[in-house]
Amino acid sequence: MRQNEALEKKTLGQKTEDRLMKYILDRPIQIGEKIPNEYALTELFDVGRSTIREAVKGLVSRGVLEVRRGDGTYVISTSYMENDVLGLGRIRDKYQLALDLFEVRLMIEPEVVTWACKRATEEQIDKAEQLCDEIEKLYNQGVDHIYKDIEFHCFLAKLSGNVVVERLLPVINTAVVTFANITYRSLKNETLTTHRAIVKALRTRDAVGARCAMIMHLTYNRQVIIELLEERNRNTSDV
Repeated sequence: MRQNEALEKKTLGQKTEDRLMKYILDRPIQIGEKIPNEYALTELFDVGRSTIREAVKGLVSRGVLEVRRGDGTYVISTSYMENDVLGLGRIRDKYQLALDLFEVRLMIEPEVVTWACKRATEEQIDKAEQLCDEIEKLYNQGVDHIYKDIEFHCFLAKLSGNVVVERLLPVINTAVVTFANITYRSLKNETLTTHRAIVKALRTRDAVGARCAMIMHLTYNRQVIIELLEERNRNTSDV
């Protein structure tokens, strides 16, 4: 199917969703800031309220926006959740989704890096190290690093040399975006340290070390999700 034919099949709401995402990126509206209200958006995009609601709902499902009742709609990520072939973005409970995704990642990614140790070329390991440098630079600049983080984990998956693992990349993508959106990019030091440990193990062909480093990386992140879930449950019980 040609690209222009695919675009023609989009609903007005979907087209408005794309325009709203572009507006957020171009303005730019920073993470934690509120987007204009529904009336202002209808004026801005010259569409009806139902179309705006459809567009906002679409970006909520993709982890970009969060609707806070009585307060407004906020940007929680500038990373558009693409290639969500499994429809995971439509799951409402993002905390439980993040936890479930980490369980799947723990089944897959530690083994991925053990195979990467055996199959990666020196040039590919150089590339992995370069990605670490780029993530650290973005982190230190306070710039959204999420796409680069996704690129790093997807690159490791490709280094496994397993074509089936490569087909699972949308799961990893969704997991990274979901975690970043609900934690507001915490665990900077832990993330950078464990990324470096993974690459160091690749460099020395230490499959056990790479596996342990990846488990540690995922465990740090999983613990944050558990703590957030516990806090949410406490707040719910107090109501």
